[in-house]
Amino acid sequence: MPAPNCIFCSIIAGEIPCTKVYEDEHTLAFNDINPKARVHVLVVPKTCFDRLHESDESHTQLLGQLLIAVGKVAALTDITRSGYRVQFNQGKGAGQEVFHLHAHVMGK
Repeated sequence: MPAPNCIFCSIIAGEIPCTKVYEDEHTLAFNDINPKARVHVLVVPKTCFDRLHESDESHTQLLGQLLIAVGKVAALTDITRSGYRVQFNQGKGAGQEVFHLHAHVMGK
C-alpha cells in the first residue's frame, strides 16, 4: 500500500507522470526532474520504505533487483563505457528529499 503523500508511490501508481527509462515487477526507473548530470535517473523499488537501514532479510530479493535495475539503466542510457555514479542519500542530513528508498544513477 502506498505511503501517504509519497511522491514516488504516486509515480509508481501512475498518478503522476514520469519519463520512464526502465520498469520491471520490482522497480521503476525514471529521469530526475532536476538532473545533476547529463544522465540522471532515479531507480525506485515498488515497495516503499525510507532508508537502507530499515531493510532486513525479507528485502534481500528486492534490494538485489534494485541493483540489477541500476545496471540495466546504465546500459539503456549508454553510460557503461564512460562510467557512472550510483548514489543513495540516506536521511535529510545526507540530502535525501523524498523518503522512499531510491538510487540516483548519474553519468556523462
